[in-house]
Amino acid sequence: MSSSFDQMRANVGKLLRGIDRYNPENLPTLERYVETQAKENAYDLEANLAVLKLYQFNPAYFQVTVTSQILLKALTNLPHTDFTLCKCMIDQTHQEERPIRQILYLGPAGDLPLPELLGERELIDGITGFEDSVRKFICHVVGITYQTIEHRLLAEMLGDPLDTQVKVWMNKYGWTEDEEGQIFIFNQEESVKPKNIVEKIDFESESCRSN
Repeated sequence: MSSSFDQMRANVGKLLRGIDRYNPENLPTLERYVETQAKENAYDLEANLAVLKLYQFNPAYFQVTVTSQILLKALTNLPHTDFTLCKCMIDQTHQEERPIRQILYLGPAGDLPLPELLGERELIDGITGFEDSVRKFICHVVGITYQTIEHRLLAEMLGDPLDTQVKVWMNKYGWTEDEEGQIFIFNQEESVKPKNIVEKIDFESESCRSN
């Protein structure tokens, strides 16, 4: 991450701590910050929510492109609920505008699975690192859901029709594959460590209860 971005983050942080947080004259600065996050694969939820809040207070300043970038950046932070938080701050009328409508339709609460988003090149091309972030989340879901999965199915889930990414992500997570194309997911039970539960009793409160 560049030093110029770090400086921008520090400046925006100061801006958000004061009353200027609600000053619409600061929108150009905050909007540039959103664009920089998209280009430099960085993320600042607080600043992005501040932009959406200013749009709520000042509808005439609303920017479709910036809002779309905020939603796409929120998707890169799954499984956290950032996407839902951002969606709730967008007026219903604006939710019907393209490409916001497409992003909401293709998002985790939409009717199409996340891998479909990876095929929407015109939407995601400006968001550096988007594919890796979404694939990381998909692998997270696979890791807590499956013990084994077919190679073909994992490739489909990763939005990888050319089968160039499956091996990459298998290696990242230490998954193995047999000759029949079955991928063995890391067994989470092997990593579960026993925990000693210690219950502390407040004898003073216990004696009060018995009286």
